[in-house]
Amino acid sequence: MEIQFLGAAETVTGSKYLIKNENEQFLVDCGLFQGVKKLRQMNWEYLPIQAEHLDAVFLTHGHLDHVGYLPKLIKMGFKGPIYGTEPTLKIAEIILEDSAKIQEEEAERANKEEYSKHSPAEPLYTIKDAEKAISYFKVVPEGSWFDFSADLKFRFQTVGHIIGACFLEIEFKGKILVFSGDIGRADDLLMYPPKKPKHADILFMESTYGNRHHIEEDVEQILQDLVVDTVNKGGALIIPSFAVERAQTIMYLLWKLASKGKIPKIPMFLDSPMGAGVLKIFEQFEEWHKLDKMEVYQMVEQFTVVQEFRETWEVIDLKGPKIVIAGSGMLTGGRVLTYLKQLLQKDSTNVLLVGYQAEGTRGRYLLEGADEIKIYGKYIPVNATIHSCNSLSAHGDQQDLLDWLSDLDQAPEKIYIIHGELCAADEMRRKIRDVYGWEATIPQLYQIDEF
Repeated sequence: MEIQFLGAAETVTGSKYLIKNENEQFLVDCGLFQGVKKLRQMNWEYLPIQAEHLDAVFLTHGHLDHVGYLPKLIKMGFKGPIYGTEPTLKIAEIILEDSAKIQEEEAERANKEEYSKHSPAEPLYTIKDAEKAISYFKVVPEGSWFDFSADLKFRFQTVGHIIGACFLEIEFKGKILVFSGDIGRADDLLMYPPKKPKHADILFMESTYGNRHHIEEDVEQILQDLVVDTVNKGGALIIPSFAVERAQTIMYLLWKLASKGKIPKIPMFLDSPMGAGVLKIFEQFEEWHKLDKMEVYQMVEQFTVVQEFRETWEVIDLKGPKIVIAGSGMLTGGRVLTYLKQLLQKDSTNVLLVGYQAEGTRGRYLLEGADEIKIYGKYIPVNATIHSCNSLSAHGDQQDLLDWLSDLDQAPEKIYIIHGELCAADEMRRKIRDVYGWEATIPQLYQIDEF
């Protein structure tokens, strides 16, 4: 077999891995690059594959950096099945439609306000392109082997992180390839602990938090203090959040605080059509998470779910203190930018960053103390108070990642450290060697290996 690393190699986004044997070729994940401009521009570059010859795509989970390139792949000529668990494909559907809508809106805004270098500015893909990609989705049950061909079968097994997320096992002529996907935490508030692989001949291991340990934080106390401070200042608490799992976790924590009477009464908004859609997935797939239907119902009742963009402006104009959870989590797009464009320059505003902020994102700039950030072509001064909370990440930390390997029956023949910034990947490589005595390598983008 042959592997080519088309993304998430020496970086943390753009997951795409091309696998070939003498009879088949397929992709594992098909995500967008995010972060610094150099990476984002790669979404527009020629992908060195013949998409029309691909037999399938396997999706480990529904995040944009794992599924966001699918409409472009379809435009390139791919017409095969796109496999994933049912909640993964439901989430991917929401994320792709949202991604396409944002790209169309930003292209339209760039043309109207003339801040793009391209004339006219065009979206990477349209809503119609996204809908076409979704039509190729094919549900596969978690935990069962599926025969793809006479020589190849595959299986998804739950790995925490977000609802529907799995690691992928591919067996070809007795050899087992394991793609970790993004590994969740053992003690996640909403997700069950990850299952672990028992055997891997070739292992593809993520390293997002390969050089970090989650800080022990009293998240409820952090939120309680922030809400009280926001009420006292009469301002807004803006919480940029990923729509999948992170938004629901924050909603759950705020609901718990409110139900215990630990925070003052304050209007709370979820301004994320995508997040609202994910709430429905939580209701539909109760077996994939820890909350029961009553908890989900009571949590949702605590919030006003904003649907239309005009309602966003009504929330911004609303006098008095308020809490707004809005996408996206790293401030790369979405409605949170509208809030920040209007409220970031007010010293009565609190901004709470939760979870990982990739290099080159607005979230990373705020985290590192930037005194202004660029939104829709204009620089906005940062007078708001910026807070961070790292313990809500849906990613397992270094110890979680090492523990995930603990049930393997023997050393893999090859280990590739992927999906991490270079410093995190290299630390993960060294820790695997120190703990298990196994050697691993960090592949470069577009590298081709045989095994």
